[in-house]
Amino acid sequence: MATETQTGLSGHMRGVTVTTLACLAGVAAALASGTLVGLGSVPVSEAATNQQALAVLGAAVLAQFPVLKVVGVDVSEFGAKDYLYVAFMTFTLWFIAFGILLTSGAAL
Repeated sequence: MATETQTGLSGHMRGVTVTTLACLAGVAAALASGTLVGLGSVPVSEAATNQQALAVLGAAVLAQFPVLKVVGVDVSEFGAKDYLYVAFMTFTLWFIAFGILLTSGAAL
């Protein structure tokens, strides 16, 4: 038996937490992007090329790191690979959800 106490999240819970937050942030960023560009009120080609939608994605990526600290993930241990993973997962879910919103003609 180990007499040491472990603080923080286990490796598995850390991975699940980071992945879940990145995916939810991507979907939330897509909904915010759709609301910002005015889906339903502007042509799809104009909404798809709006630079503000991409700015929302960037803000969503950057906003995750303070949230991860609050949740209990030690972001001081993050390396370049971890930061790229968060950015990639957020972008991927944003791209998929925003693409679905654009092609479905949804009005937000």
